[in-house]
Amino acid sequence: MESPPSVEIISSSFIKPKFISEEANKPVYLSPWDLAMMSTHYIQKGLLYALPKTQDFSITAFLDDLKHSLSDTLTHFYPLAARLSTVKQQNPPSFTMFIDPNNSPGARFIHSSVNLTIAGILTPTDVPITVQSFFDHHKAISHDGTKLSLLSVQVTELIDGIFIGCSVNHMVADGSSFWHFFNSWSEVFRSGTITRPPVTKRWVPPGPDPIITLPFASGDEVIERPNYPLGLRVRIFHFSSDSLAKLKAKVNSECNTSKISTLQALAALVWRCMTRARRLLPEQETTCGMAADNRKRLSPPLPETYFGTSLHSVKATTTAGKLLHHSNAWAAWRLHQSVVNHDDKVVQEFVNSWLEKPLVYTMSRYFDASCVHIGSSPRFDMYGNKFNLGNGLAVLSGYANKFDGKVTVYPGRESGGSMDLEICMLSKNMKAFESDEEFMSVVTY
Repeated sequence: MESPPSVEIISSSFIKPKFISEEANKPVYLSPWDLAMMSTHYIQKGLLYALPKTQDFSITAFLDDLKHSLSDTLTHFYPLAARLSTVKQQNPPSFTMFIDPNNSPGARFIHSSVNLTIAGILTPTDVPITVQSFFDHHKAISHDGTKLSLLSVQVTELIDGIFIGCSVNHMVADGSSFWHFFNSWSEVFRSGTITRPPVTKRWVPPGPDPIITLPFASGDEVIERPNYPLGLRVRIFHFSSDSLAKLKAKVNSECNTSKISTLQALAALVWRCMTRARRLLPEQETTCGMAADNRKRLSPPLPETYFGTSLHSVKATTTAGKLLHHSNAWAAWRLHQSVVNHDDKVVQEFVNSWLEKPLVYTMSRYFDASCVHIGSSPRFDMYGNKFNLGNGLAVLSGYANKFDGKVTVYPGRESGGSMDLEICMLSKNMKAFESDEEFMSVVTY
């Protein structure tokens, strides 16, 4: 088997904010949502573009423009130019973590190249393993932000294309904040201004002390480094707006409602078909979790531009036998109910429970061979980031946070309500999944 082409690093530098305010020099103390992400990988997402065909395009000038606009953007998103710091206490053993603006060279910026074409990435059925090399901080977890940059940008030249990939510490940002930063950087590159500046003040539970102390001697007690499973396949499936509209209409009609969303209907379909492909025993429990943004669910709500992590996983659980015995509408309604029931009371109860007994999300504890987890959102503006390169050709992700049963949602390139699903499954089950008639009847390509 021919080895994949290797990515060559051409240069590496660090970018600091153009202007540093008094506020940007202060430490940023983390919320329970942030601290719970200590053991998760960095978020790794990026966009593939065609190389401009104009003769006056200069990669050197393009990289300079990216660096200058990144510096301007970091003036507003200054936590991304910092590092994490830890302060330990001896009696009792405990520690605190915070975003530390001091002693940081800034965000990392890498220029690389690879002897590969756009077709070499988009033509294969599965996402090529080489794409993982388009991102920095390979295998890094968020706790590593004490030594690594919290943001690393890697711009990779292909034979006929350009890939712009970002790796962002998951204790510092969630998907909403990640794409808010990416959108703002693209806006600054185009116009020099930001129309939606971030709210960088962290939400912390009400109380006399905003600093959360963790009852562990160090992070080493609670972190776990996720392993990329052997035999994991990663494939992207596309769903047209027409196909999704029919799916949504069908499940709502069967449930005599109009409240089930397109994503809930699609998530239910994936859950059922993935369970069937895994050939689970009828009595075995299976769970479908969906990433839910807490910003609007709090009372009072957080601003839409809140920069940080504000996530919770809403779940529906049943047995494999019941899931496959009932219709897709039955599963979609249960997912819908789990989303509706996730309100301020539930969020506050989680926070209070977490403060009594802090926990860190780990793969082995929260994900098993019978679960499905839906991450990201089709509402994120991904293809609006053009950087004077035209429309992106694909959104791709790196090594990070992949496991059997992980599903990542992207808006479709043609917009209008279309979606792409990046699905991770063990090879032994993916073959049955991609041959499932119920699932493939909704897939466009």
